[in-house]
Amino acid sequence: MGGERFGRGRRTPVRAVAYAAGGAVLLAGCASMPDSGDLRDVESTPRQDTQVRVFAMPPSEDATPPQIVQGFLEALTSDDPDYKTARQYLTPKAAKTWRPELSTTVLSDGPDAYADDPSDPEDAGSLTYTLTGTKVATVDAQQAYAPAAGPYSKRVHLTKDAKNGQWRIDAVPQGVVMGKSDFQRNYMSVNKYYFASDTEGAEAGALPSAVADPVYVRSHVDPTTQMVRSLLGGPTTWLDPVVRSSFPAGTALRKGTGSLAADDRGRLTVPLNDEAAGVGTDRCEEMAAQLLFTLRNLSPVVEEVELRAGGEQLCSLAQDSAENVATRGAQHRPDHLYFVDDERRLVRIAAGSGDDQPEPAPGALGEGGKALRSVAVARDERTAAGVGIDGTSLYVTALVTGGSLGEPVLRSRGRTEKDRLTAPSWDAQGGLWVADQDPENPRLYLLEEGAKEPLPVRTPGLDGRVQEVRVAADGVRIALVVEKGDRRSLLIGRIERSGPDGATDGRTAVTVRELRSATPELEQVTAMSWAGDSRLVVVGREQGGVEQMKYVEVDGSTPDVPPPAALTGVKDVTASADEQMPLVAYSVDGIVRLPSGAQWQKVTKGTAPVYPG
Repeated sequence: MGGERFGRGRRTPVRAVAYAAGGAVLLAGCASMPDSGDLRDVESTPRQDTQVRVFAMPPSEDATPPQIVQGFLEALTSDDPDYKTARQYLTPKAAKTWRPELSTTVLSDGPDAYADDPSDPEDAGSLTYTLTGTKVATVDAQQAYAPAAGPYSKRVHLTKDAKNGQWRIDAVPQGVVMGKSDFQRNYMSVNKYYFASDTEGAEAGALPSAVADPVYVRSHVDPTTQMVRSLLGGPTTWLDPVVRSSFPAGTALRKGTGSLAADDRGRLTVPLNDEAAGVGTDRCEEMAAQLLFTLRNLSPVVEEVELRAGGEQLCSLAQDSAENVATRGAQHRPDHLYFVDDERRLVRIAAGSGDDQPEPAPGALGEGGKALRSVAVARDERTAAGVGIDGTSLYVTALVTGGSLGEPVLRSRGRTEKDRLTAPSWDAQGGLWVADQDPENPRLYLLEEGAKEPLPVRTPGLDGRVQEVRVAADGVRIALVVEKGDRRSLLIGRIERSGPDGATDGRTAVTVRELRSATPELEQVTAMSWAGDSRLVVVGREQGGVEQMKYVEVDGSTPDVPPPAALTGVKDVTASADEQMPLVAYSVDGIVRLPSGAQWQKVTKGTAPVYPG
């Protein structure tokens, strides 16, 4: 490639000129673009105040090819709802065929642009620029985020109008591209909610279980309406096999519906097309609950949803009534924090309290003489599971005074302690999950209702040995720490249940599918725990780095929240689905907790802390 280049890496930033008025910033990248000569930066725009909206300037009269390319790239990072300004840098035909909503490519920094050597030096009305960079992530047409790596290289072609002499882009890649900091300013992660498929047709009185499906939307471009449309459009491809929506197929906003906004009482009216007309009250309230769960973290807060279709009201549901329609993990507040004391017994303290004097948990694991190395407590806090000190045996017992221990429900034949059973984890349906690390027969097991015959779980595509297991509160996603060689990675899988599939005992077949990394940048994951509907807290380190504790989303993105305070020598960590509960860890100082807005505090001696789940 030849000719001039503009991009990051030199001295004078292109974005030196901006005009602000009424909370809006107007990017004037073209005004500072060079026609020729030295290289200039195309650095990502610094993060702005969340209330500031950024708009790009249209092309100036007689703008040069570099100014056209730069102006177009600037316009991609603005808050223009329909990219109208960006389209002004394109020829009319290109403007009609360009579809920015198809994808967003996130680069480590803003894209570099190189002017290619012309294929025909005598054609003064045609130029090609190559956009380059290093990929960090992509957001697809469903608004689903995925980490990415490797080089980015796309071309844009410019042509000069023979009549007016104006340069415009006539060939442009589909989607949009921008640097990481621009992406963080432009987009935000929001959970939309569906229901676990296996709760449909459940026993009378059972509430459906809500499952979070995180997507990225443009934060200053009517996020409420974006999220409603996204919810109605259905779940993302990865989650779709294990969830359902209560909205009838084909449901959409009524034709002609503009921006949706709550009134001064926090009531949001959502007009739907005729596909939703005639639904019953129970189903309509499930639809409203999906909307309320989805919109709860947006501002202004939606306190109530009214659904309309066919010219009449279908139903109305208030935020504080949604939990009577469906269950959501973060709604469950645990009663106790559990851990193993220095006598290797199961003990507990009141969750969220300042207690530092644990009491033995009722039942054989707290009152008996069996030494434990790890434990798990069912979400209803009626049953507990414990792995013996040597990792060979798994026990399940009721949390009632005087209960007996009984025989192990699962044994490992691993030759050494590190090659035996992991700490167990309970799902929302009362199933107990555990992995056997025996190199001769590594398996993931599910014990339905905690005490039945262990069911081997299929794990197609799993490459390595499972070191740690944690099931989400929704019961359809599972987090696994998997070891392969010198690397320990955090993978998120989808739990699918199907018919007996030829099994002689007629039991359900369970499979963990499409495992994907939630921490591709970490080489060693030491510990992890679910910390919300779609968030985990992770302890690990990057290659050549030091140990760190951080939050991650299930899609591999990093939430826009402060990481936990630093803590030395962390071996285990636990968090509640209720995000108001403090983090708790086992470190070189024993059991420690991190109350909101405070530093780590020592609780007592002990190991293996867990909240129910």
